[in-house]
Amino acid sequence: MKAAEIIKLLPYQKPFLFVDELTELSEIGVSGSYTFKENEFFYEGHFKENPITPGVILTETMAQIGVVSFGIFLLKDVISSTKKPKIALTSNQVDFFLPVLPNEKITVISEKEYFRFNKLKCKVKMLNANNELVCRGTISGMIIVK
Repeated sequence: MKAAEIIKLLPYQKPFLFVDELTELSEIGVSGSYTFKENEFFYEGHFKENPITPGVILTETMAQIGVVSFGIFLLKDVISSTKKPKIALTSNQVDFFLPVLPNEKITVISEKEYFRFNKLKCKVKMLNANNELVCRGTISGMIIVK
């Protein structure tokens, strides 16, 4: 399954889709990127005259690339036009180190800890364009195909 096909299968759409591209896909991990455009809906109110990407959005971006996209890739043999993935986040723990500003491109790198009984647990990190660590943590989710 190609990266573009995986992105089409994601259960998100604008303004809540935070995946521009998937750059690496394998059985052990995935990486991808997203650029936070200056007109994103959340910048208007977070923070006044000093827009910063909310931590919950950074976590969501890591989950969309590092768990959901990865899970779709891992289940590529059972996903079809009639069998689409259903996803639920089960847990996350994320530490934040640097802010992400409007028009900043980030890269998410995810490494599988385990995938069994349709639960995927990954170590995920986000880097900015200078290859600096923005945040990292562990994210888990259930991925079911019906």
